[in-house]
Amino acid sequence: MTIRFLAQELYRLTKKVEELEGALAALGGEALLRERIRLEAELIKARKKLEQVRAVLEAKKEKPLV
Repeated sequence: MTIRFLAQELYRLTKKVEELEGALAALGGEALLRERIRLEAELIKARKKLEQVRAVLEAKKEKPLV
């Protein structure tokens, strides 16, 4: 994977996390429990993927010690 691809994926995932957080906040108290659970599970999955991509990108950016 190239650094450019990873950066684009990081941006996409960041936007997805923000979108899911907004959707959860907009649900309010009267939301269906099933919908809240679905969104929370999707948010957890997106955050995990975001952190994985961020870690790979940081590793790619590190300069070799040689």
